[in-house]
Parts: sequence; C-alpha cells; structure tokens
Amino acid sequence: MACAAALEEQGRERQDWKIGVDIGGTFIDFCALETITGRVASLKVLTTPDDPGAELMTGLSLLAEREGLDPALVSRFVHGTTVGINTVIQRRGASLALMTNAGFEDVLELARLRMPDVYSLFCSRPDHLIARDMIFGIPARMRADGSEALAPDLAAVARAAANARAKGAAGIIVSFLHSWRNGAQEAAVRAEIERAAPELFVFTSSEVWPVIREYERTTTAILNGYVHPRVAGYLTALEDRLASRGMKAPALLTRSNGGVMNAAEGKRSCVHMLLSGTASGVIGAAWLARRAGEKHVLTLDIGGTSADFALIIDGEPQFGTGELIGEFPLHIPSVAVSSMGIGGGSIASIDSHGVLRVGPESAGSSPGPACYGRGGTDATVTDAMAVCGWLGHSQMAYGQLQIDVSLARAAIARLAERIGRTPEQAAQNILDVAISEMFVEVEKLASRAGVDLREFTLMPFGGGGPMLGAFLAREFRMAKVIGPPRPGVVSALGGLVADLRGDFIRTVFTELTPAALPSLQSALDSLTTEGGGWLAEQGHGGPATLNLSADMRYVGQSFEIEVPLLAKWLSETDLEAIEQAFHAMHARLYDFHDPDGEIEIVNLRLAAIGEGPAVELAVEASEEGARMRPERYIPVFIGTATEEIGLYRRDLLRPGGRFSGPAIVAQEDTTFAIPPGTEVAVDRHLNLQLTFPE
Repeated sequence: MACAAALEEQGRERQDWKIGVDIGGTFIDFCALETITGRVASLKVLTTPDDPGAELMTGLSLLAEREGLDPALVSRFVHGTTVGINTVIQRRGASLALMTNAGFEDVLELARLRMPDVYSLFCSRPDHLIARDMIFGIPARMRADGSEALAPDLAAVARAAANARAKGAAGIIVSFLHSWRNGAQEAAVRAEIERAAPELFVFTSSEVWPVIREYERTTTAILNGYVHPRVAGYLTALEDRLASRGMKAPALLTRSNGGVMNAAEGKRSCVHMLLSGTASGVIGAAWLARRAGEKHVLTLDIGGTSADFALIIDGEPQFGTGELIGEFPLHIPSVAVSSMGIGGGSIASIDSHGVLRVGPESAGSSPGPACYGRGGTDATVTDAMAVCGWLGHSQMAYGQLQIDVSLARAAIARLAERIGRTPEQAAQNILDVAISEMFVEVEKLASRAGVDLREFTLMPFGGGGPMLGAFLAREFRMAKVIGPPRPGVVSALGGLVADLRGDFIRTVFTELTPAALPSLQSALDSLTTEGGGWLAEQGHGGPATLNLSADMRYVGQSFEIEVPLLAKWLSETDLEAIEQAFHAMHARLYDFHDPDGEIEIVNLRLAAIGEGPAVELAVEASEEGARMRPERYIPVFIGTATEEIGLYRRDLLRPGGRFSGPAIVAQEDTTFAIPPGTEVAVDRHLNLQLTFPE
C-alpha cells in the first residue's frame, strides 16, 4: 500500500497543468493543457454577472471532477476578463475629479471637435466620465521643451482636492500640458494630493501613457482611473479565491496588446487590460493559424453579444491605437479588432417601418436566448439557428445547456407573424440579416487594410463563429475556412500561449536629421532600460525580444504612421535606412510617397516581449481520403426549403477524413454549420478545412 501511495504521489509530481481562462458576456471559457501528454481539456461555464469570479471557481471544480486537475499542480494561470470594459460600457466606474492647467478645464468638452455622425441631425456626443464641475484648473505651466514656466500652486491643489473629496470623488486624475516631455509638475501635484487627501487614489497622465496630444493622454488616464477600483477589487478577490483552492501559480492577466502581465501590475495599469478578451482570441487564432501553415487569416469571433473581426497577415496579428472603449478612444497599443453588436444572443426585432433588425441588444447569459430555457422570450440569432434545424441535436456548452427548439419556435413565431412569414422563413431572414450586417463591417475592415479577402482564410471561433462563419466566407468568395478543434475556447487558448508583452513610448518630436540622432539614441536607451526592467519585474528570465518602431510623418501632416525600425539604424546613424522604411510604409498604406519630403519622428515605441511557454499539442496520424459517414440525417431549412443533411460528431472525425456539405458538425463547445457545395477535410491537427468550388 505504501508503495502504491508513493507511485501515485510520484505521478502527481510529474503532472503539469497550464490554464487559460477567458470571461465573455455569456460564458467563461477554460482551456487546460496537461503539458506532459499534450492533452487539452476545455470547458464553458455560464457567467454570473452579479458575482464576477464565482464562475471561475465553478469551472475549476468541474475540471477537477472531470479531468483530475489539481490546482496545486498548475504552473501557469492566465486570465482574461471583461470587468474593465463592462465597467465603462455600463457606466459603473469610480467618481473622478480631474486636475489640469488653469484655462484648459474644457479639454474633455472640446476633445477633437468631431461629432460621431456628422450627417445626423440628432447626433450627440456621449456624457463624459468626469462631470464639468469636477474638473479643476491649477495655475501651472510647462513649456513644450520641458522647462518650467510657472510652478504648480500647491495651495490651489490642496483646495481642489478638498473640494473633490467633498463632492464625492474617489480618485483624481492629473493631466498637465507637455507632461509627455517632463512629468515633474504632475508628480508634484500628485504628492500634494496624497498629502492633503490620502484616502483618494491618484493617477497622472505621464505615468499611464506619456504621449503627445493632451486630449488623448488625458482620456487614457481617465479610463485607467475610472475602472481602477472595480478591477483592483476583482483581482484581489481572484487571487484570494485561487489561493483558497491551493493554486501556487501567480495569476497572469491578458492585455489589450495580446500579451500578459502579472496581477499586481493589472491593479494599477487597468487600462492595459480593457480589450484583453478580444485580443486573446486573435492571439490564439494566430497561434493556431501558424500551426496549420496559414499565413493570411480573417478571424471571426462571435460570442453571445458581439462579433469581433481581425486580420492576421504573414502569421502575425495587426496592432493599432485609438480603439473605442464604449464611446471613448483608448490610445494605447492594442491588437486591432473591429467589433459590432451581432452575437448569438442578439435580439431580432421589427422597427417602426416594418424592417427586420438584428442587434445590438442582446439577451446575454441571463435570461439568454429563448431556446436556453432560462426565461428568455425574445427571438435571437441562436433561436433562429435552432428553428432552421442547425441546433438542437446535442447538448451545448459541455452539457450546461440543452436546446429547447419549441421555445425557440414560439419566440420566432411571434416575430414571423408580424412580417407575414412562417417561423422557418423568419428564422432564415434573421440569419441573412445578421450575415449581411457582418459583411458590411468586414468589408470596411478589408478596405482600410487594403487587402483582398479572396486571398485570406476565415477562422471562425467562439460559440457562434462556426455557426455563421462559412456562410460569411462564401459571400466574400474566400477560398477556405479553417475550423479549429475547440473553437469555443480559442480566446482562452490565446492567454495560455501568449508572451509577456509590455509597450513603452517616448515622444521625441523631432525632424529626422543628423542633429536629432543623439536625442533619438538617448530615448532608445531609456526605452530599452525601461523594457528590460519591466520584464524583470514580471519575473521573466528567459529569451526576450525588443521591437522598435516610430510614429513618423512628412512635415506638415497632422497624423503619423507607425514604422518598424531596427535599433542598429540609430546606433550606426543610418538615416537613409530609416527614411526608406518610412517611404515604403507610406507607399504601402497610401500608394504614394515623397522621396524629397522632410520627415518628422513624433514618438519612439518599444515592445518588450518575453517568450511565452512552448506549448505542444498532440498530432495524430492521417488516413488520407477516407470518406466519413454521418451519424444520422436531420431536416434543416436552408434558404427556401427543407433538406435532409448529415450530422457528424466532431470527436469521431479522424485526420484525413472527408465529407461534403450541407452538413452539421456537433461538438461540446459549438456547432459547425456547413453550407451546400462545401468540401470538408480533417487535417492532422484535427482542424476542419472547408473549401468552396469555383
């Protein structure tokens, strides 16, 4: 008996689990990898909006029960959450005050003097996150060169802090002119606030994101402070809950830039995790695409409330700034994702003109689509799929849901009666509208990027992506669709495989001339030191990469483009290489460049990347050409008529297997709907490869 116990303990010691977790609007997704065997365990649990984090404990209990996962044997735990972005969207953040230069109290009201929709007579800008009477002007002025023209009036700071506290502020944001060049005045004001009102938290714009342009710098700092109490409280509770389960691995958080950071930084740098969920999905998709040999991919992530699109070019996600968080711009590097309010829970309705609409309102997880049987009565996209016959043949979400087609039919029938359709016709109309809405948004994305989607492969994931993805790809005449083995948990996988990634910026604002090289080299040295220090603080001791880029423009232009650079071009004073890199990027984006134009560098950027874990998934031998037979045939309404089509079980499909559409592939985390005329092959990674005839 003692020997058996020793062997069991020895087996436990050899176990090593890595877990990625992603919380969406409807489900929390788990992707757990047992690294010794390459076995992947995945799971979905319905979210608990009233108690964020409780669903995480439920999921860990289910993994322990079903897979034998011991939290004490977890070596990596990565977590993405929507707590921050939901706080902004729902306007449930902290009450804030803003201190800025006297005379510049209207920085938020003036913004960029743009209306969201210049052609609408009823267009209005959103209410600001800080009320006008909570903005305080402080006598102080820093010159553009970083020298001080007027020292901050600290007595005025103390009075403003007391006034803010009396009005109920929980925190104060400090954003002064030209703090990107010199943050000393903001630091002095912060110190005075901490002395005069120590119970208030304080963030300065130069510590959050020290970039030129006061509006962008200010709004980014405000978003950071607005979500800080809820995010910090959530992360503290998360760490406590994990510790109570005996988990020794530190909690890592996914970032908007597709990387990860530790929880301690997440409590202060909350703004860097606002888009963590959407970014993780793209990172996971890029990893899967490289593994499958796909270079150019359009990702389609459909959850319960939204559809997210992104481009992967040459195997790498695309990055950008200026993403919208609710109605507010976020000016930090983020994985470039376009989103719209079309998801599985999106509600179909008839407007005042009798036109069928889909979204952006969603049934969410509670009550959810009518077919979930949780009290929902509105017709949704998921209900439409069920009425057409694509859903309802197996349990969903790893046994958490059983589709009730009768409830879906009742919800669709009420809407169908209003437009003079049968329930099946109305359901098909809902799906057609949803796909057409997505078509418009994807076309905009492709136009902005200047790409031809016929050269791209679509990778649908999330719970709803596989249901609608092939139909969308067919509209764009894309050559291929690739369906990963576990599409429902790709975002969780993204966190599991992600690198540590920190982004750092220095505004230099100089013309590209030999005289500017010393200041550019000094800025690069400072960025390199900061990036290396950040990786060390994260506990990273392995391979690291420092990627340099610059925001550049021709003199006289208003905005910049980001250009990748090599550090040696600065150290070797190779101005021509920097110039040619800018000209080439400008020509790529605008089909034009001016070889004689004078060039400015506005910002230097550095991405400090610590290589993530080496993850290996099992690869199975292929049996080429084997035709797969469906488990059974079921009636599905396709277009205008009902057809008997094959139902396949995903866990029974083997590498090399082939079959033709129309068909349904049912699995634990989602359902693949495969249109007529589609050829399907299973590759050695167990991806579904869907191709369409010419």
